[in-house]
Amino acid sequence: MNANADSESGLTRRKLLISGGVGIGLVVAWGLWPRRYQPNLRPASGEHSFGPWLKIAEDGKVIVGIPQSESGQGVYTALAQIVAGELGADWRSVAVQPVPPNPVFANGVLAREWASAFLPEKMGLDSKQSPVAGILNEVARREIFVATGGSSSIRQFEKPCREAGATARVLLCQAAAARWDTDWEQCQVDKGFVTYGKKRIAFADLVAEAAGFEPILPVPLNPSPRNRLSGRDAPRLDLSSKVDGSASFAGDIRLPDMLFASVRGGPVGRTNLKSVNSKEAFKIKGVVNIVRTDDWVAAVATNWWAANKALDALAPVFSIKGRVADSGKIADSLSSAIANGPGTRMVRLGDVDATLTKEAGTRVFNADYNISAAVHAPIETRSATAEFRNGRLQLWLASQTPQSACEAAAKAIGIDVDDVTLYPVIAGGSFDRNFDNQIAAQIAVIAKEVGRPVQLIWSRAEDLVRDHVRTPALGRLTAALDQEGRVAGLSVRVAAASSMRELANRIDGQSPVEARKSAAGQFDALAIDGAVPPYAISNMTIDHFPVDLPIVTGPWRSLAHSYTCFFIESFIDELAQKAGIEPLSFRMQMLVDQTRLARCLTGVASMAGWDGGVSGSSNGLACHSMRGSHIAIIASARTSENGVRVERISAMVDCGRLINPDLARQQIESGIIFGLAQAVGVATDFANGWPTVRRLREIDLPVLADIPEIIVEFIRSDDEPGGVSELGVPAVAPAVANALFSAAGVRLRELPLLSRGL
Repeated sequence: MNANADSESGLTRRKLLISGGVGIGLVVAWGLWPRRYQPNLRPASGEHSFGPWLKIAEDGKVIVGIPQSESGQGVYTALAQIVAGELGADWRSVAVQPVPPNPVFANGVLAREWASAFLPEKMGLDSKQSPVAGILNEVARREIFVATGGSSSIRQFEKPCREAGATARVLLCQAAAARWDTDWEQCQVDKGFVTYGKKRIAFADLVAEAAGFEPILPVPLNPSPRNRLSGRDAPRLDLSSKVDGSASFAGDIRLPDMLFASVRGGPVGRTNLKSVNSKEAFKIKGVVNIVRTDDWVAAVATNWWAANKALDALAPVFSIKGRVADSGKIADSLSSAIANGPGTRMVRLGDVDATLTKEAGTRVFNADYNISAAVHAPIETRSATAEFRNGRLQLWLASQTPQSACEAAAKAIGIDVDDVTLYPVIAGGSFDRNFDNQIAAQIAVIAKEVGRPVQLIWSRAEDLVRDHVRTPALGRLTAALDQEGRVAGLSVRVAAASSMRELANRIDGQSPVEARKSAAGQFDALAIDGAVPPYAISNMTIDHFPVDLPIVTGPWRSLAHSYTCFFIESFIDELAQKAGIEPLSFRMQMLVDQTRLARCLTGVASMAGWDGGVSGSSNGLACHSMRGSHIAIIASARTSENGVRVERISAMVDCGRLINPDLARQQIESGIIFGLAQAVGVATDFANGWPTVRRLREIDLPVLADIPEIIVEFIRSDDEPGGVSELGVPAVAPAVANALFSAAGVRLRELPLLSRGL
């Protein structure tokens, strides 16, 4: 891999950001670092490089390098579509190639949005005003912060992708113009050809000459980002290989003389491996090695079934120190945190306390909302393949932070990170599960120990036990309604673990237990992300009460928005009912300078035939804004003998300018299904240090027969592209809960719904 930071200096992002002399220190330190980075999209025979994003073969094939992890969201297709559209390529000639982490692919958008998780507490309160804020892009590059998450891929990389395509387009036009003895500006591109009047030459015939020209700076982009490809439906580039089975996931890699491994750790928390029964394990045919560390044991065999079977025979015994995870105690911790504090005030508008007094003449309402821990449960459990030879490690892995994976692997076996070569592979789902790079360290240790290529696949039970779950949370909301039924004041208090600080610590190389301990008690601005309602409320406070939980927590699809939207949109519906105002009208009267969200609300009301959510109608409404995008949802739902039955979900969406409308629709639809899963399942309790779920069938996922009719419409927009992949998730659960209230008159304030019955 290509890591350009000075490894001997020991300069990490965390050391830079928390050092006392953050301003001068950065200037001095950056003088030691190179400012130019070599592309790692290397051309093969017959291929020519056109920068870090693009190479073109002499047979006309256009290969786009993709730094982002493909986990089904379609990032391979969307980014390639931007490059190819600006280039003027024929989509039938476009291919993609995943590339290892490189500073040129640093995700500055995510670095800025997640900055508060990496900054010390005092700076994190207002990271936009901190001295670090203006240099976060540079920090991201220098620390190779290549990351996939937060619906950021298009928002971060649309411009670089357009520039990559435009650069190659100009060079091809220059080569053609030299042949025709004309100005390159007179040339056009069309579906893989450069044209000038009636003349035309294929890219394939120009690529060798074009690669020898010097790029023109600044790069002249096309007048509009919309073109023959970008902004239109295009077939997914990864679809055919997934259908015919030729796509390679980490578990599909096959190397000569390869072995297979399965691993088992102890309960959640600080555990130590005390003993194993190796004698019994070696009785299983195919078992060739047992690898043990202080906190896990792996069986290695000629096939994975034997390796996994050997773990039962090993009968590992673990000891645990400190608190043991237990759902009852977790709930008590959440309640105690809000009751006793201290919390951190993240938002303060006006004077909420004054609106809650008798003198204010308002009606005061309170509600508590409880959120259970949620698991990720992608179809593919964590998997990796590795080979250690001559002091170097080759690693095949799907990771949302690939540089962190390389560092974890290198640290585990005591080699330099430059001696780790990562081959990114597509992921069988993630939902932010693949921010966990613990498997990279494990596979490195196993590969070095056995001295042969080895593939490690976590069992489903191990994947669920080791999951960094979406934090349990408690939302305590208080509101005052004035005599006209308007919200005079709103207090939102959220008790939750500082999950994004935990993630930041893990990215910086701490173990899951160390990361949790370091984050314990620290406020996390991202723990209340999405809690600021879009409504014009003059008096409002939002507080985070960090809770030290004995479980590992982390991001989950839509992050904190998955529970903060449930808090806000459920409570707004309750307030509408208390005010005697129809829920849509109640929301609309509070929307000020929120034209795009208002259009979504009125649009979904029209398309779904909104009836006001009157008693017995079984219809519920919710809306949300995040990552520059907006959505409004109407759900039709009722209770049945089998739990919650959702019959239809309608959504009106404004994501700004769409790169690929079909991909956007797929992501909104999948997000809606994911939000439905959150409403009815994907939760786990904890008992005696273990999660209570170990199988997919135990987390109450909706099956195909449970999926309602889903109708999605987009508002055409020329605004900058917003986030798409998470947008469909947050508003589903409150819409369903509000629908159940209109159907049965029962207000459900827990996720999953009906978790304690009616």
